[in-house]
Amino acid sequence: MVMLIDSHCHLDLLEAGCCEGGLPGVLDAARALGVGHMLCVSVSLEAYPAMRALIDPLPAVSVSVGVHPNERGGPEPDVERLVDLARDPRVVAIGETGLDYYRSSGDPEWQHERFRTHIRAAHRVGKPVIVHSRAARADTLRVLAEEDAGTAGGVMHCFAEDWDTARRALDLGLYLSFSGIVTFKNAAELKEVARRVPLERMLVETDSPYLAPVPYRGKPNQPGYVRYVAAHIAELRGLPLETLAERTTENFHRLFGTG
Repeated sequence: MVMLIDSHCHLDLLEAGCCEGGLPGVLDAARALGVGHMLCVSVSLEAYPAMRALIDPLPAVSVSVGVHPNERGGPEPDVERLVDLARDPRVVAIGETGLDYYRSSGDPEWQHERFRTHIRAAHRVGKPVIVHSRAARADTLRVLAEEDAGTAGGVMHCFAEDWDTARRALDLGLYLSFSGIVTFKNAAELKEVARRVPLERMLVETDSPYLAPVPYRGKPNQPGYVRYVAAHIAELRGLPLETLAERTTENFHRLFGTG
């Protein structure tokens, strides 16, 4: 039986009514598609308590704590606060964090400082960092290298860059996680990256409710759809889906210290 892990989703951001049966229906659908675990990823400290309460009765869901690089107006994280929250055994990672120049303007130094804060917290608490990078590949890699992020462990989530960026991230000791983007027809370069990444450094994710894979592109995404991501990558690599699922599940448990 295929057993998959959705390594990055946002259950708390699923809009009411977007999926049949609400959150219980989403979880039932995920199980039916072979998804045995998922990581619900934090985007703000303000929203974190409600997200943590949402997943509390759900043993098949882990959680991270952090502030997205585009999040403004809420509490700004510091190392001590992140470390304190991450002592919770349900918290398996710090983030998501990183750099996003696509939706930001002006001096990005505040993003750099927030990013560094998360990496330093990851070192302190001994849990990996979840990295978001958009239109900022050079600076993202530079900060990761300067802060020795690979020693703490981490993953470039929703990876959508070229092979050179992938190689440099791998050289830093990071994992790469592929989302529904890899199934899109116009993602030829990314498909080639998915073929070349060492299998022992690969994860799969949905980033739901965003970026639904083919055949659901343009519709609300949900964790069960990680099966379509995994199946597409397995086909690209000439592997059985069961093999891809087994290896990415092993990778998740190794990186996040679960299982």
